[in-house]
Amino acid sequence: MDIRSFQMTDYEAVVELWMRAGLTPSPSDSREAIEKKLQRDPELFLVATEQDQLIGAVMGAFDGRRGWVYHLAVDPQCQGKQIGRLLMNELEERMRAVGCDKMNLLVAQDNVRVGAFYQKLGFTRDDVFFMGKWINRLS
Repeated sequence: MDIRSFQMTDYEAVVELWMRAGLTPSPSDSREAIEKKLQRDPELFLVATEQDQLIGAVMGAFDGRRGWVYHLAVDPQCQGKQIGRLLMNELEERMRAVGCDKMNLLVAQDNVRVGAFYQKLGFTRDDVFFMGKWINRLS
């Protein structure tokens, strides 16, 4: 298995992976939005491949103060093989390299299995609630 930075040629394969893994891409996951994200911190969007097959991905972002983790996904046929853990470890190293002191992520309350996974990686639950507002929906 190889972990490397995402490239736009991976876009369709990553979207297909997200959907196979049960994630629903949002307007902020459009091709145009991802190209915009890559202008800021391309080294924080990672993919895992095995024999030229894309089997995992995680998108990280750093705003200069906090790091964020988005869309960790592993092909359902490859889950349980430490791929998610390896992707997160590499993302953490890359976050540290850009000066990030704290990584944040969001987990749906009913996604108990994923919450347990992140707890094993050292993430703890913060007593906050999430709010959002779409101010410009990309199509």
